[in-house]
Amino acid sequence: MRTDRLLARLEQEPQPPSMPVPEMSRTRAALLWATLGFYVAIVAAVLTTSWLVRLDWQVMLFRPYKQWPELHAFLDYFVVLGQRGPTAALVAAWLGWRSWRQRTLRPLLVMACSLLLLNVTVGAAKLGMGREGPHYATVMGSNEMFLTGDIFPSGHTANAVVTWGILAYLATTPRARRSLSVIAAVCALGVGATTVYLGTHWVSDVLLGWAAGLLILLALPWCEPLINRVDTLLLAVRDRVFGVTGAFGSGLPPRLGPTPLPVPAAASMSGDEPLPHGDQVPGVAARAGAAQRAAKFRPRIPNRAHPGGRPDHPPARAVGSR
Repeated sequence: MRTDRLLARLEQEPQPPSMPVPEMSRTRAALLWATLGFYVAIVAAVLTTSWLVRLDWQVMLFRPYKQWPELHAFLDYFVVLGQRGPTAALVAAWLGWRSWRQRTLRPLLVMACSLLLLNVTVGAAKLGMGREGPHYATVMGSNEMFLTGDIFPSGHTANAVVTWGILAYLATTPRARRSLSVIAAVCALGVGATTVYLGTHWVSDVLLGWAAGLLILLALPWCEPLINRVDTLLLAVRDRVFGVTGAFGSGLPPRLGPTPLPVPAAASMSGDEPLPHGDQVPGVAARAGAAQRAAKFRPRIPNRAHPGGRPDHPPARAVGSR
């Protein structure tokens, strides 16, 4: 890649793009209600100690980390893609650059809103159901609910869905949205499967984590009006406090210093009116001096008779002795 192209990408865009805002379409609403139904079904299956709990115990007793120990070192690092601190810092840095380049706070506000919803919903479910993890299970075959745990749903899995899914949600082109959706799906599925491999979560924890993260992404269009109002408010406060415009919403660069006044056209083209002094009009002293010198040395052309016989000016007299 050429250096000039790289530097151009690091600058603000000349005109802020019209970023498409996802709407709550019928398809999205249908997916949201279907995901909510799946969420409720998983919780009901665990509460009733159904076949899903038996599957949890079978996978836990299988101990995948002992079946494929050669994957353990790599997956210990891969699971960090679902850890809230590192992933939030990485994605926030990227969205912060996009906010500066596109002159809008919307990318950062969408991420903040999604993480707030994630902490509230997933945190409340964890504390409310109090399920113990596989390493702390006490009774063989039980659902380990309403104890002192906090793993249901899986926070790593839900965080991977939301954090990486935000990139696809904020994509500005269909091609970028498809590519980022595939990347987000790979990260979310991989993190969920990794927690089962490491024995830190039940299978049902991961299923509920996927559903919890997907619910947040699907519900974000309902938050867009609030995000838009907060964006406008913050930019207005910024303009009042710092007295600049253009860093984000206006699409123009901020003005620094006094704006120079334009030079009058009549004064610059003829010598009839004096040009303003350079001290009175900052930044035009050189142009004013050049215009005055050009007017001083411009040759005088004698007036000629009008070809139609009606001279606009009296004919010029010959100079010299008669």
